[in-house]
Amino acid sequence: MKKIILLGYMGCGKSTVARELSKKLEIPFVDLDEFIEKKLGLSIKSIFAEKGEIYFRKLEHECFVELLNFTEPIIIGLGGGTPCYANNHELLKRDDVLSIYLKASIDTLVGRLSLNKSNRPLIANKNDEEMKEFIATHLFERSYYYNQAQYKIVVDEQTIAQTVEEILAILT
Repeated sequence: MKKIILLGYMGCGKSTVARELSKKLEIPFVDLDEFIEKKLGLSIKSIFAEKGEIYFRKLEHECFVELLNFTEPIIIGLGGGTPCYANNHELLKRDDVLSIYLKASIDTLVGRLSLNKSNRPLIANKNDEEMKEFIATHLFERSYYYNQAQYKIVVDEQTIAQTVEEILAILT
């Protein structure tokens, strides 16, 4: 079985969908950010603050490649920015990979992210209008990279179960 990679903007449901998919397929899910945090013993926020973004992006790439080199099947949830740096988007096209972009509209993302924005440093201090502008800008900048995924699933108006079923249909 190929490695399954889920990508998309924060709030699109990567981790939630991956956990459900992991249960259905009985293969492990690894969140790239959590993998990095465990490896370094530091939070992503601390890594950015202490070492800077360039260091983080280099480490993120190395950890992504490390996960891709695992011999057993695995589901990998990428950070929202992962495909946009260090040519990571090229890794989405590998023969041993099934990459899926979970695409959500700006309104869906604002709705989801406004519920727990205190956990999201990039948007924690933004009101809904500022957040909408921020997300729109990011999506515009990142769309090329996200669209390098082999498959795209629009998650607006979908339940987690429906999204998981769409992924399972791709696998068969």
